[in-house]
Amino acid sequence: MIDRLHVQGVRHHSPACARLVARRIEELRPAAVLIEGPADFNDRLAELALEHELPVAIYSYASADLAVRRTWAPMCDYSPEWVALTEGRRAGAAVRFIDLPAWHGAFDGVENRYSDAERRYTDATDALCRAFAVDNVDALWDHLVEVAEPEGLAERLDHYFDLVRGEADADGRDTAREAYMAQWIRATLAETDGPVLVVCGGFHAPALRRLAAEGDTGTPVLPEPPEGTETGGYLVPYSFKRLDAFAGYQSGMPSPEYYQRLWEAGPEEAAATLVQRITTRLRERGLHVSTSDLIGARSLTDGLARLRGHARPGRTDLLDGLASALISDDLEQPLPWTRRGLLTAGTHPVVVEMTAALTGERVGRLHPDTPRPPLVDDAVAEMARLGLDGDGPIRLDLAKPKDLERSRALHCMRLLRLPGVRRESGPSAGADVTAEEQWTLDSGADRLPVLIESGALGATLGDAAQTVLEQRADAERALDALAAMLFDAALCGRAHLTDRLGTAVESAVDDSGDLGEVGPALATVLALWRHDHLFGTAGSDLYAAVVTAAANRVLWLAEGLHAGPGPADQGRLRAMRALRDAVRHAPSLTPPAASVAAAAQRIAVDGQAPPDLRGAALGLAWALGAPANAAEAAAGAADPDRLGDWLSGLFALAREEVLAEEQGVVSAVDELIGDLTEDEFLIALPALRQAFAMFPPRERGLIAERLVAARGGGDSRGLTKRLDVNPVVMASAMALEARVEAALAREDLVFGGES
Repeated sequence: MIDRLHVQGVRHHSPACARLVARRIEELRPAAVLIEGPADFNDRLAELALEHELPVAIYSYASADLAVRRTWAPMCDYSPEWVALTEGRRAGAAVRFIDLPAWHGAFDGVENRYSDAERRYTDATDALCRAFAVDNVDALWDHLVEVAEPEGLAERLDHYFDLVRGEADADGRDTAREAYMAQWIRATLAETDGPVLVVCGGFHAPALRRLAAEGDTGTPVLPEPPEGTETGGYLVPYSFKRLDAFAGYQSGMPSPEYYQRLWEAGPEEAAATLVQRITTRLRERGLHVSTSDLIGARSLTDGLARLRGHARPGRTDLLDGLASALISDDLEQPLPWTRRGLLTAGTHPVVVEMTAALTGERVGRLHPDTPRPPLVDDAVAEMARLGLDGDGPIRLDLAKPKDLERSRALHCMRLLRLPGVRRESGPSAGADVTAEEQWTLDSGADRLPVLIESGALGATLGDAAQTVLEQRADAERALDALAAMLFDAALCGRAHLTDRLGTAVESAVDDSGDLGEVGPALATVLALWRHDHLFGTAGSDLYAAVVTAAANRVLWLAEGLHAGPGPADQGRLRAMRALRDAVRHAPSLTPPAASVAAAAQRIAVDGQAPPDLRGAALGLAWALGAPANAAEAAAGAADPDRLGDWLSGLFALAREEVLAEEQGVVSAVDELIGDLTEDEFLIALPALRQAFAMFPPRERGLIAERLVAARGGGDSRGLTKRLDVNPVVMASAMALEARVEAALAREDLVFGGES
């Protein structure tokens, strides 16, 4: 029985392997063709027989609660698996996938099913690269397979894969998959009389030949997914950009457009066509390419091919020849085709265009009868119903119910990262009063793959967007990001369904030890709770709970914060303002105003608290109606390295209260500054300037009038006039002058009061 088995190891997305598979099917006329692919898709192989434009991929997902695992099995015209499907069907063979489903534990962390084992047998391939004097496994493969003579290819592949498998250790994932595939092979041999051809990744081929002769011949049982896990799969359009190793794809061949041309027309025609394609791209981008450059590139390509023992030019021959002819600059890094991986910053623009030309822009297209998840139809219907299926700019007035509905749909699409949907402007925080949004739509963008792949998240745009938010909430720990997600939920019209997200924000608030982090979250959620009738969040119990948690946390953190003098921290000042606003506008959600004011007064006289926080605490107590002797408190912060920062805190919380006083703080500060020495004034000046910058020009003018009046009258306009010289520069100049005078005095170079 085993003599009827033919195992053909391949490299995924190899044109030479695809041709070999087609030839073997033609020669063997097998009764069955077994292919490395998801066995749970066998009942739906008819979908792959529809007239699609490749590349396409089998997209599989498994979702449990909020966790969604995705895996793709992409196929293009020159994929051996695709050729095995189409040619096997044409030959009348029984065609089946025989690998484990994508949700199986063997695929944990695997995004692409065909990102097989290349990284695990680098020792063997590195040795072969040294032996054949090539840069990497891709150049080695081209040398041994793609541009080599086709005679004896099957034997070369067997030797190659035997070598790399012998040098690598298979892990538990490999053995689980291979044991399952071997069950299919044994069962198929038992139920058929003719030849059985197995097409699989070459790494698995040696093991499958051995395992096929071992064990029982019972029918393989499709594994059951873990309890509580929903699984599914669909065909999705794929693209050459997603297939390219230079874009991060972990398997197959780089430069898919090159190998497409190689598949269609052979190496000579592929090289000639792509030289023309590269030349066109370079000229369109203003990079000069002359006829003599092209003649030189052709000569270099042919010469390199002969030098490397190639009867016809390979991919690296073509790229090296073009690079040598077109690039005269010194390159800062190795050429990208000498290694595997993404293009990096600083890559020469000619190299970027060359690799892009060989990547290609081909995008697959599914036959209209291909099944698709409910989300696709929901999104298409919603876009048509709301008039969002067109092109160009769109302006929305969120005060109008229809526009608000359109905005919510667009925000759901934004969260799903749907191509061709871009928001230009609109509310960016719950406190924004603007009710206008600007969007730009591009109906030509290829949205179908994203919609199909988002189908695992929900059956409607709103459900899918909510799942995205809740997934992010599970993964995110930064409080500001979580608060922004609450605002996103409001924009999507899902505020009433975000209990899980609200719980995550509350938990992050309780865990935070950073006053500056909790403050913006409190401000955002408070504004949503107070104002946003527009988004349906005003008065929400969910947002109320977050307000309560954040307000208590701000107060607790502020009371425990001890630090020395330092620049005013705007983050903690914003936190204290948010606490003030919460106590004022949401008293039912916060501690009583009297309790907060009492705590603030304790902080204001705490000598271990930083000056800006002490000033802010005094301002908080004052703003909440507690009696405050600001002048006396200012005297306690009279040190030149504390005064300005203390005032920044006070003004941030009690600007209106300061202005309401006829004298008070401003007069006290004026007296303190008048008592400073010149050196002390220079130390205090930057922080003082920052503190008074919190007042708008009109209010600064009012303060100036009061100061002038207190000093006996006169014209105050000069005090608020904008200077041509930056005050910081002036202060630096005064400090320099003082140091010069001190140096002259030290050297006894001052005579009669003059230097």
